[in-house]
Amino acid sequence: MVAESRDWLANVRLVVALLALLWAIEGLNTLTGHAFNVFGIYPRRLESLPGILLWPFLHGHLHHLLMNTMPFLILGSLVALRGPWVFVKTSVLILLLSGTCVWLFGRSAFHIGASGLVFGYFGFLVAVGLYERRIVSLAIASVTLFYYGGMIFGVLPVNSFVSWEGHLFGLVAGIVAARTFAARRGPAEESAS
Repeated sequence: MVAESRDWLANVRLVVALLALLWAIEGLNTLTGHAFNVFGIYPRRLESLPGILLWPFLHGHLHHLLMNTMPFLILGSLVALRGPWVFVKTSVLILLLSGTCVWLFGRSAFHIGASGLVFGYFGFLVAVGLYERRIVSLAIASVTLFYYGGMIFGVLPVNSFVSWEGHLFGLVAGIVAARTFAARRGPAEESAS
């Protein structure tokens, strides 16, 4: 259920602060000729294990981050409306689960970018609506599908320079997060459906 906090703006500020961090890192990365990108995920290399934590903070170029900015801000804010702890726990679960899956199963290339989180937020918002089956959650899931449903094609291996694995595993991790953090329905609600 969406958090009934009067301070919903503070929850959204959390997303904006994380987005500002992404932009600051991209600024530093740009100054170094994107030298930080070697800290992304390179599957099945032990020295690349820290990339599981770092890959969403690194981007190939300014346009790469720009393409992730609005979906990150909007979908992340919709997740954050459920409360700051739900946002943090969901983000961490998506980050760790999708990053681990990319490290285990991804093709041999550096995998970087916040799109894994974006796909995770998308999967979370749609799946939590289905798991909770409450008006607000279903409305948010519907709006998410209407505006961002086309991004589902990003899980297909179409372009060699796009980490479709990061998209796919981000989506799956978002669904797992929804299953894990969806508000539990009480017995009275379950019998009414």
